[in-house]
Amino acid sequence: MRVPALLAALLLASCSQAPSDGEPRRHPAIVSLNPCSDAILAEVADHEQILAISHFSRDPSSSSMDLAEARRFASVSGSAEEILALEPDLVVADEFVPAATRAAFADLGLRLVQLPIVSSVVQGKDQVMELARLAGHPERGRALTARIDAALAKARPPAGSDPVPAVVWQSGGIVPGGDTLVADLLHRTGFVQLSASRGMRQADVMPLEIMLADPPRVIFAAGDPRTNEDRMLSHPALEALDDTSRLRFDRSLLWCGGPTIIRAAERLADVRKSL
Repeated sequence: MRVPALLAALLLASCSQAPSDGEPRRHPAIVSLNPCSDAILAEVADHEQILAISHFSRDPSSSSMDLAEARRFASVSGSAEEILALEPDLVVADEFVPAATRAAFADLGLRLVQLPIVSSVVQGKDQVMELARLAGHPERGRALTARIDAALAKARPPAGSDPVPAVVWQSGGIVPGGDTLVADLLHRTGFVQLSASRGMRQADVMPLEIMLADPPRVIFAAGDPRTNEDRMLSHPALEALDDTSRLRFDRSLLWCGGPTIIRAAERLADVRKSL
């Protein structure tokens, strides 16, 4: 619902899209509302371009970037009022921005770019280049994608080696589908995602009984240790799986592209080499 009083207040807050000295900005000033875009923009935009990042990046349970780096930036919760008060040229968000917020941005002529969740390395690299172009620094996007390619090349399994059966097990026994970024990364680093090979899709649940009856070589526990749901990932019955390694996998590595791909590839390669 559009509220005239709110729009009037936002108009007053956003009456200028230029710096106080009247000079036009050389590169767009940006507010990011998503931890994935936060991490990418921190690498491809100038620090002063980033007016604020999402509050998620300051929370260790949801951040996809170094916390010390995240705390160098102001943060916002995502309300239209606080964003407009910053006078950005561009807002970068995910696909779940509330309709009322989108309407407020549109009425005030504020550009909103909504990015989907990436489901492959290729999409992740494309997203890097898009954000670098929007920030006005395409050369930094090329540099970051080159680092991603180098990390994946280093993490590639030896030629002729057999894929290692693995399950990424999230809180409550949820598994990722085959058409996801982590599935692509598993494939590129020498694993086969056992849940996907069994026809399980995104957010399906793999019960403990199935895990015990036909266990993989590796269980990547990607749950939240602060919740009761995570108890299944450390169930005592799993101790009987002598040929299965159970290892933590930071859940912040599951969904974000950009520099997160590098960290995820390094983690997966380290695990494969240790088996």
